[in-house]
Amino acid sequence: MGAVRLTVAEIDQMRDFYRDVIGLSVGRGEPGAVRLGTPDPTDEGVVDEVLIELVSEPHAAPRPHGTTGLFHLAILVPSRADLAQALRRVNEAGRRLSGASDHLVSEALYLSDPEGNGIELYRDRPREQWPVRDGAVQMDTLPLDLDSLLSKPLREGASARMPRGTRIGHVHLNVGDLSAAESFYSGALGFEVTVRTYPGALFVSAGGYHHHLGLNTWTGEGASRPPEGTRGLREFEILLPDEWAMERLERRVTSSGVKYERRDDELHLVDPSGNRLALVADY
Repeated sequence: MGAVRLTVAEIDQMRDFYRDVIGLSVGRGEPGAVRLGTPDPTDEGVVDEVLIELVSEPHAAPRPHGTTGLFHLAILVPSRADLAQALRRVNEAGRRLSGASDHLVSEALYLSDPEGNGIELYRDRPREQWPVRDGAVQMDTLPLDLDSLLSKPLREGASARMPRGTRIGHVHLNVGDLSAAESFYSGALGFEVTVRTYPGALFVSAGGYHHHLGLNTWTGEGASRPPEGTRGLREFEILLPDEWAMERLERRVTSSGVKYERRDDELHLVDPSGNRLALVADY
């Protein structure tokens, strides 16, 4: 997964939140935009990997309740010690969590940014520890032991910033129809369905990961798209490893009848619920 772009009304407030509460580094961006990610140790003001891009639309209205869009963006940290540090950072900033869960494959903290976008901060357990039944990865939502997490010693060299190796682990979307979402993400794009056991939700991935995309109808079956230009998800990126993968996926998308726009080495699409995504050549 690549960068997640958000339309925001208060870009300074949002920049400060992602810098001070989440711990991302601020990089140079285009006028009216802020890029946030992990620091480049060789060049101050440059981020090594962009995780989130904020695009300023000062008059953008809040996303209406009960519409499709971003459920949460999920920031994956390299280790349990890094997740403990993330929890300390949130606590020291005086922010409250909206949840904390053990998903068997991962441990996760949940909160929202000042404009209501959901955020998950998580670490994966080693893949060999993921429970599997009948060939399928098993996930659950159990209480996370925060005291145990906070007892984890600080990682050597830990700082106020998220470490290199932090990345977008997955994106979770509100959709209007799970069948249509499955046809798009699994049928047209080729993601593998990994988990069907959550009511009203579906999880898909590539390469045997537990999930790169979560899809749910928890805002209501048949939820409508938000009006154009509202705050929230603007676009998210899916990175492709080589030219062959891009060509193969473009043929697959074309044969499925899904419309897209090609911009250099990027394919821009809109899913059946109006969520925008870009397939980006990362080579």
